[in-house]
Amino acid sequence: MRHPRVAPALLLLLLLSLPAHAAKPFLHPIFQDNMVLQRDMPAPVWGWTEAGKEVKVTINGKTASATAGPDGKWLAKVGPLTAGGPFEMTVSGPEEVKLANVMVGDVWICSGQSNMEFGIANGNNAKEEIAAADHPNVRLFTVPENVAYEPQSGFLKKGEQGKWLVCDPKNITVGDWGGFSAAAYFFGRELEAKLHVPIGLIHTSWGGTIAEAWASQQSLEQMPDFTQSLHDLPHEPPADEKKAWNPNQVTVLYNGMIAPLEPLAIKGAIWYQGESNAGRPAQYRTLLPTLIRDWRGHFSGGDFPFLIVQLASFMPEVDKPAESQWAELREAQDMTAKTVGHSAIAVALDIGDGKDIHPKNKQEVGRRLALDALALAYGQDVEYAGPTFTKMDVDGNKAVLHFDHLGGGLEAKGGEALKGFAISGDDKTFVWGDAKIEGDSVVVTSPDVQHPTAVRYGWANNGMSDNLVNKAGLPAPPFRTDAPH
Repeated sequence: MRHPRVAPALLLLLLLSLPAHAAKPFLHPIFQDNMVLQRDMPAPVWGWTEAGKEVKVTINGKTASATAGPDGKWLAKVGPLTAGGPFEMTVSGPEEVKLANVMVGDVWICSGQSNMEFGIANGNNAKEEIAAADHPNVRLFTVPENVAYEPQSGFLKKGEQGKWLVCDPKNITVGDWGGFSAAAYFFGRELEAKLHVPIGLIHTSWGGTIAEAWASQQSLEQMPDFTQSLHDLPHEPPADEKKAWNPNQVTVLYNGMIAPLEPLAIKGAIWYQGESNAGRPAQYRTLLPTLIRDWRGHFSGGDFPFLIVQLASFMPEVDKPAESQWAELREAQDMTAKTVGHSAIAVALDIGDGKDIHPKNKQEVGRRLALDALALAYGQDVEYAGPTFTKMDVDGNKAVLHFDHLGGGLEAKGGEALKGFAISGDDKTFVWGDAKIEGDSVVVTSPDVQHPTAVRYGWANNGMSDNLVNKAGLPAPPFRTDAPH
């Protein structure tokens, strides 16, 4: 995974981590030419001016007004607006700002660590994909990397990053690591093609970072695991530049890269992170739901869909069943999707790379995320998940596994024998099982296990050879029947 970068100068660090009371603009910098405003709900627009002054926001015949509070902040909710554009948006008061080429559609937050940051130029068929990236109704915004010790109200870095860009072959390559997020772009491209509405993608990620860096202090205070870390976190940048620019501290990326976006109206979020938390999978079962609830409480959009990319395969394949922290982290992601409403996973077990933590097939990642969104966010009748384990019955020496999300029926990808199933008896020693599809079930046996008690599937760091899919072509997520509750 990418190593966190260190700022080149302490001056830059201080500029990027100015306190929340620093001079603030009349209109928040997320509101720019070429942006997308969220449709079908009142869209907050905000900024700062003299206390008591009135500000009006007008777009496509809709007007909203607000009065600046004692701290100078004003917030007007315009709409609901219907998808379309381009429109001009005017913000008038003590100052006047006119924004051009504004679209109304769906806005998605795209966050995580390096596999979300991974730019389009790094992936499969990069030259062809870049040349074809002419989608004027898809708009791109990359949040500048920023470590902050208090929640920030805006973005202070200027330049190509931090601008809304119309998606075209030139703009898709803007960025430090191969251009715009490949996973986010392929997700947005798929949605725009299916829905025919403008799609705004706000990419805010940082390679090699831990999940707790992306959650607010208030949310992490609910988890005793982080009490000491929160206590030790300074309220302003340490004098040591390397320590100050360390993104792997509790809440600092929330402060610098999520808080500035709030309370923007959004449709949902996609999340590709977990590699940096794989050593603490049990904790992630609580941490990820905490982060989701946290974000939902701060953005306009209620319990918006939160779509999770499950960790892809990585490291060498094993020749016998073994314990795996990466498998446990995937389990924590899956459990989150099942227990936190309006959430889903996109399985990537089959499209990893044993030698590269950054698999290049981000097209399929984006497509699977889009299937999740079409089902959860848009209510379409599409199959969005692979065969998902529901229960196990024991019939003599047979373990009979039942699934939902059959997608028309179970298959072994490539027509080969099923792979990736391990079975154990009372001694809890797992051996590879002989797995066969029987109707809508999978029956697992082994001559070494006469009385099955548990079955595992895809339970490894690298499960690329594991091949249970449904007829919709979607892979089964890994599971274990002996999961702790």
